[in-house]
Amino acid sequence: MSEIRYTALFERAEEGGYVVTCPALPGLVTEGDTLGEAREMARDAIQGYLESSQKDGLPIPEDIKLTADPVKEELALALPRLV
Repeated sequence: MSEIRYTALFERAEEGGYVVTCPALPGLVTEGDTLGEAREMARDAIQGYLESSQKDGLPIPEDIKLTADPVKEELALALPRLV
């Protein structure tokens, strides 16, 4: 059995707990009430994602290496009014 590693992003949710995403695996989102639970949920979600990819004959995605200190900021946009 080989080991594979992915970068996971843990963000605090407004209602409590953590939301987890994985930049290398588009659409993967999970959550947990505690950081420990969120880690376990992320491992399970990644495992399921990879198993599904293999069943569909898709290659295992490589991890996307992030910079040591990613910058997170909110951007405001003005949208034209649609009529």
